[in-house]
Amino acid sequence: MLAMRRHTTLNIDDDLVADAARTLGTRGTTETVHAALREVVARRRRRALVELDLADLTPQSLADMRSPRTFVRARSSRR
Repeated sequence: MLAMRRHTTLNIDDDLVADAARTLGTRGTTETVHAALREVVARRRRRALVELDLADLTPQSLADMRSPRTFVRARSSRR
């Protein structure tokens, strides 16, 4: 999927960007802001997963889901 991009002017704290860049291992403001936004979205997604009720999810049920499936072909009613 291609990302939409647009040029935007922001009033941004240079010290905060520099600190975020060091934390994220990025270079430049655009790369740092993109990495920070990706991290915020990923954190929200992880939190949503944690909040799911997965009581039936066990190691055995995961193994069953991951195992190859075999399908039985339905018989044709034509003769």
